[in-house]
Amino acid sequence: MGSGTKSGGCRGCITRIPYATLIALIMCWAGVGVFCGTMYRGVNLTLRLLQDVFKLDKGLQWVEPTQLAFVILGASMAAIALMILGTAILATGATRQEVYRSSVGRVGGRIASAAFIFITYILLLAWLLVLGCCIIMTIFYSLSWGICSTKEIQYDEQKIDFYPFHFLFPEGTQKVNMEVEGQKEIKMFCKDYVERAEVMFIIATSACFLVVMSLVHFLMALSANYAHIRGHDKFTELQDLQDLTSETMTLTDREAVYIKHVQ
Repeated sequence: MGSGTKSGGCRGCITRIPYATLIALIMCWAGVGVFCGTMYRGVNLTLRLLQDVFKLDKGLQWVEPTQLAFVILGASMAAIALMILGTAILATGATRQEVYRSSVGRVGGRIASAAFIFITYILLLAWLLVLGCCIIMTIFYSLSWGICSTKEIQYDEQKIDFYPFHFLFPEGTQKVNMEVEGQKEIKMFCKDYVERAEVMFIIATSACFLVVMSLVHFLMALSANYAHIRGHDKFTELQDLQDLTSETMTLTDREAVYIKHVQ
């Protein structure tokens, strides 16, 4: 008897777990954690590259706000994903029948699910934009590493000329600062910064793609939860109607028996 009760309790707990949302949560936390770490490191390497190699000090005020934005984005994503998991638990299995028994609870559940669907959709658009930026940075560093790897570089002159890309530099940058000259600067540019930053941005792009996939999973799970709550609302109304019909039929039968007994 005890083992049966224990088995039933474990089975009941298993049916209350929203596996789709849980998988999306794990994907989201893993992607956000890796993304924030690699992007923080990649931005630092980019800043040092601009300062040490191209001698750029002006126009770099965006670096610290960008790093802070990554931290805030990661914390907010972790919190929102956890809240979505909470709403999914309330809308799964027997928990849904207990929590959304009243009409007020069902209305609140639908509003919460709709609100998280809207928030997740906005976050998905934002992360798609971030993914596009990561792809651009990865392509830039891959091309830079390709430049470092080709034999066409004039190593005899110990110079890599970036003046043809002067439109990418801040206005007023001198031509001499657009040239990487000397074995020391070439090593610093290729080995110390470009090679390391390329790895960081490749990993960050992969992590960002994982976050996008987790947000798609969240949207699917939230849409299903909204449909479940809405369906449970209709089922409850049907159940109440059935109970009312059964009660009416019982009273009618009792009245018929009473009248027959009187006669």
